Amino acid sequence: MNWHPEDILSILDQCSNNFTFPMLDNGYVYLAATRMSLYRSTQDWAIVIEVFGFSPRAAIPDTHIYTFASQVHDRPPATNYVSYEAYENNLASNPHNESRFIYPIAEGEWQDPDELEFLARGNYLVTVRDKILPTLKTADYLHHRVILQKAPRVQVFEFCRVLAGLVRDDVLANPEERRANIKPEMQLILQLEEWSHPNVVDKDCPPSTSETFQQLAKVLVTGDTTFYRPTGKANTHWENWPEGGTL
Repeated sequence: MNWHPEDILSILDQCSNNFTFPMLDNGYVYLAATRMSLYRSTQDWAIVIEVFGFSPRAAIPDTHIYTFASQVHDRPPATNYVSYEAYENNLASNPHNESRFIYPIAEGEWQDPDELEFLARGNYLVTVRDKILPTLKTADYLHHRVILQKAPRVQVFEFCRVLAGLVRDDVLANPEERRANIKPEMQLILQLEEWSHPNVVDKDCPPSTSETFQQLAKVLVTGDTTFYRPTGKANTHWENWPEGGTL
């Protein structure tokens, strides 16, 4: 592989500067769950970070799939853009990263049609992938340490956080979705359900300063997963990012 750890970290820093690297206390998104996967071949590397949450501006919960790679596979075609110039500008600005969104929770009567930030009053069924679930009981929220801020009403982001605890694999990406921008020959070498994520809102804390990403860059270059030996405490649980969604 003709890549060095510093090369990978430089790409991640540039993405952070361009606001295309996950910001877990994003003021527009209430965080509910995260996952990170590393892929590698003899020539290429890739990092995929999934962020499940709720943005009131999006109206329905989604999972944002961030891909960072030496070569991004299967990008959206030029026809998806308003002009070919816009397509070329996007490629030039994002040579090593791509974003996709999936919507694991189906729209339905569970959401208040007049106040989309709240669950509807009463009991409804919710479809998450191929599972049909009832709206939750107060005990479910307490069990997952979710305090209802506007009780007895339940906010959608609070509901998402409990769902992330109950059906985590369903609200995050499946293997095919996760690999959408990964070259077919690349192999999954490491998957993390939690890690210490840099607070990239602070310009003094880009990914390159993070022990996590310094070690993962070495893993990607060498293929040796023993380089990942974190000493810091994992912080990707939503409780650690209270500013998320508050704008």
